[in-house]
Formats: sequence, structure tokens, C-alpha cells
Amino acid sequence: MDKSFLKSSSIVTAMTFLSRILGLVRDYFVARYFGANGLTDAFLVAFRIPNFLRRLFGEGAFSQAFVPILADAKINHNEAEVQQVINHIGTKFLTILIILTIIAVVIAPAIIFVFAWGFYFDTDPTKFNLAVDMLRITFPYLLLISLTAFAGSILNTYDKFAVPAFTPVLLNVSMILCAVYLSENLDTPIMALAWGVLIGGIVQLLFQIPFLIKIKKLPRLARGNHKAVKTLKKRLLPALFGVSVSQINLLIDTMIATVLVSGSVSWLYYSDRLLELPLALIGIALATVALAKLSNHFANKDEKKFTHTVDYALKIGLILGMPACAGLILLAEPLMITLFQYQEFDAFAAHQSALSLMAYGAGLMAFIAVKILAPAFLARGDTKTPVKVGVIAMVSNVFLNLIFAYYYAHIGLAIATSLSAIINASLLYYYLKQQAIFMLSANFLKLFSKVLVAGIIMVVFILNFNQTINDYLSADAWNRVLSIGRIISISALIYFVSLKLLGIKMREL
Repeated sequence: MDKSFLKSSSIVTAMTFLSRILGLVRDYFVARYFGANGLTDAFLVAFRIPNFLRRLFGEGAFSQAFVPILADAKINHNEAEVQQVINHIGTKFLTILIILTIIAVVIAPAIIFVFAWGFYFDTDPTKFNLAVDMLRITFPYLLLISLTAFAGSILNTYDKFAVPAFTPVLLNVSMILCAVYLSENLDTPIMALAWGVLIGGIVQLLFQIPFLIKIKKLPRLARGNHKAVKTLKKRLLPALFGVSVSQINLLIDTMIATVLVSGSVSWLYYSDRLLELPLALIGIALATVALAKLSNHFANKDEKKFTHTVDYALKIGLILGMPACAGLILLAEPLMITLFQYQEFDAFAAHQSALSLMAYGAGLMAFIAVKILAPAFLARGDTKTPVKVGVIAMVSNVFLNLIFAYYYAHIGLAIATSLSAIINASLLYYYLKQQAIFMLSANFLKLFSKVLVAGIIMVVFILNFNQTINDYLSADAWNRVLSIGRIISISALIYFVSLKLLGIKMREL
């Protein structure tokens, strides 16, 4: 089982890594061509709204609720029944998405007012009007990407992890091409990014179809009702909170950031993008595989494998997450300078983005833990517990936002988000332990102490041998890449060698 889990999660990680690297390339072009200002704030709001809902309707809550249902049908019923489950849920899902998209396009000004009220009350209406225009282009992306995630959930259930993990690459390619080439031909160049989002969504959906045909699970329109739809409804609404609290918190951050100085939304966006790299490679990759595996183990009534899968995922998350957490905090500004500080994106923007990245990075381990622990409930059909925990974390985030934003502006928003993630992860583990589903083993705690020691050794190296901020600012792009690449590579080597000297054998694990 370990080999199967590791192989599957490695495939997802490899594909996700490719996607995230292209995502950083995309953000490099956005920063270089458009900078961090009111116009980019307007685009990021228009993009974040459907992107946020995508996390709920797509690979977030919907997938978390749908995969266990499909896994149960796959194990306990024939292929004809599996196809019926796919058809009926797919049809209802498509209908809801079409209605939601039409409504959103019509009432786009009201949506922007709700999610970015700072734009509305600004003396210059440019940001508000531009955000409305771009939202009408980007919102249909929700329909496209949600159907893409639906297809990806089917493929994941049949252990086809590579295709869904690769698909986000296509969005990044679309946005890069539009930023470089389409922007030159538009009166408002930044509108090219909105068109890039829409085109990317179309390509992503079309890319999945041949692979669904190959496994003979292409969804078809269906009439009438099916019991699987009722089951999904019961699990979906609670899951909207249970697995997507971090995204809700980030959206709340954006809402509050619109009333701060221009550029605040962009600073938070760039720091969040760097947070998403290790989170996707570690947390989301592990969670994607864990949900499918846990759902199958629960359907087979194999509690031993169920518990072992959670423990194994947490161990991998700990070993990989610890150095990533330290790196985001200690190398925040060098990373921002190296990746984005060119032309329109100045040193001040890089510094402000780095400050919020440090705050987000401090919560990385909690973000990863939530991604792993929430599926342990959802695979069992328990959506109430993650909801209860999610609501507590979200309410905590709102109050923490108001407190910390008052004193620390956009940095305070990032601090509040990380603290709410810690609350979320702690409560999820508390209820897993209370319900006798899972408890950290003695081996895990022993592993934690060794990982902590190896992490401290790595941190000491970074603090003593990394170049100064002025060195990065004065260097050209190539030397910046060499410097940051060298410090990351040597730090990683020191960390893993330290683990080995402490007796942790990755091959045995």
C-alpha cells in the first residue's frame, strides 16, 4: 500500500510541480508587464472570485464529497450503475453551474461591490469598472474548470492521477501567451489576462475528454433523479466549509485588502502564489491521493489500512513541509526579488509581498495538515465535523483579520489566515482522536523530533550563508537565480543528510 500511495502521490507531485513552475512563470510575466497597482488589483479580484468558487465547486468541496460516492459505487456495484451515478450527478452539476454563471454575469457589479467594496468607494471608479468588465469574462471559467474537476475526480477514482494533475498547466500557458501577445492588441492591455483565463478553461475541459472516453466513463445527460444525487447534496453543502476554509479566509483577506492602499491585493496575491507552490506539491498532492485511497479502504471496511494511510500521509507531509516552511520564512524576500522584481514590479512591491509571505509561510504546516486530516472525515461520509471545525476557523479568521489588519495592514491579514489554519488543523485532529478514528503514533512523534533537529541545522546554514538583500537587488536575473538556487539546493542537501544521520531512512519510510 505504501508503494502504491507513494507512487500515486509522486505522479501528482511531478505534474503539479510542472504546473506550479509554469504558474510562477505566468506570475513573472504578469508582474513584469503589469506590476502591482490598482489595475492588477482589479484583475486579481476578478480572477480570485471564480477561482475561489472553483475551489468549492471544483477540486475542493465537490470532489471531496463526490469521490467517496463514486468509489463506493465502483466497489459495490456494476459498471452500469457507476455510469448512472456519473450521468445523474454530472447533469445536475452542469445545470447548477450554467444557472450560476448566467446570474453572475448579469449581476457582476453587485458581486464586485460585495467582494471588493473598497473599489466602489474609491474616488477613482476605474478599478471598480475594470473589475466588473473582467469578471464578466472570467466568471464562465468557473463552469469550465468545475466540469474539468468533475472529470478529474472520475479519473482519480480509477487511479488515473497524472492527467488531472497536468491539466492546470494549460491555464498557465494560455495566460502567458495572452499576456505576451494579446495584450499588445487591446486598448486596455490587462484585459488580456481575463481572456487568457477563459481560453485556458476551455482548453482544460477539452483536454480531459479523450481520457474519459478511454476508460469508458464519459458523462452523459440524464433525466430523473438518482439516490447518489441526494447523498451528494447531504455531503456537499457542509463540505463547502469543511475543506475550503483556507480559500474562504484568503477571499476575506482580499475583501479587506481592497480598503487598504493600492497594491495590497497584489502583494497578498504574490505571497499566496509562493505559498501555494509547496502547499500544492505536498498538501494537495497527498490529499488528492489520500481521499481516493481512504474512500476505497472505508468502502472495503479496512480500518487498519485507513489509519495507516492517514499516518503515512502526515509523515510525508512533515518531512517535506518542515524545510519548505523554514524556506518560505527565511528566503521570502530573495524569492520575491528573484521571481518578480523586474520592470513594473519594483523593490518596494517585492518587500511588501515578502512580509506577507513570511506570515503565510509560518502557517504552511497547518495548511498541509488540514489537507490531509479533512479527507479522513469525508472519506467516511462525515461532513458535519469538518463543517463545525471550518466555521470556527473562519469566524476566528474574521476577528483576527480585524485585529491584525488594523495594526499591520496586509501583513496582518496573512497572520490571521495562518492562525486560523492552526486552529483548523488542531480541531480536526482533536475530533479524529475523540472519535477514535486516528491518533498520532509514537513513531510519528519520534520522527517529528528528528525532523525538527534537521530543520534547525538547515536554518542555521541559511542564516549564516545566504546573501544579503542588497546583493540580490544589485544582481541581474541570472545571478539572482544562481544565488537562490544554490542556497535552496545546499539547504535541502543538508536537511536530508541530517535526516539520514539521525537514522531516518527515506527508502524504508
